[in-house]
Amino acid sequence: MQHGHASDALTKNQALVMGALSEAGGPLSAYTILDRLRDDGLRAPLQVYRALDKLVEFGLVHRLESLNAFVACRHPGCDGHQFTAFMICDDCGSVIEIADNALAGRLKGLAQDADFVLEKSTVELRGLCAGCRPA
Repeated sequence: MQHGHASDALTKNQALVMGALSEAGGPLSAYTILDRLRDDGLRAPLQVYRALDKLVEFGLVHRLESLNAFVACRHPGCDGHQFTAFMICDDCGSVIEIADNALAGRLKGLAQDADFVLEKSTVELRGLCAGCRPA
């Protein structure tokens, strides 16, 4: 499946999960997604996890390891999603997706220098956003 056409060919469950994440505007756990979609017929965690796995594969959703949560991609079409970076506020929980080719290039270079084949990388920066930082 080509990246640009993934959203045209989503199953009903994938479309529901994608909709929940898009409306949320921030990260959601699989169980929060399940709670939000119970009225739409999703009852089993496995249904949500299967949909999330595919959405991550399509590059429409990112998994935030440190939060064990998922977030809709804010940069559709960003270079194959081999590299993604996020700034996560520890206070309000806001997530900012970073598209930085220089950082991506640096990580690829470090991997090459170590004779390491980099398949994908997710960088998570934790701290306080401007709104939560003490004046």
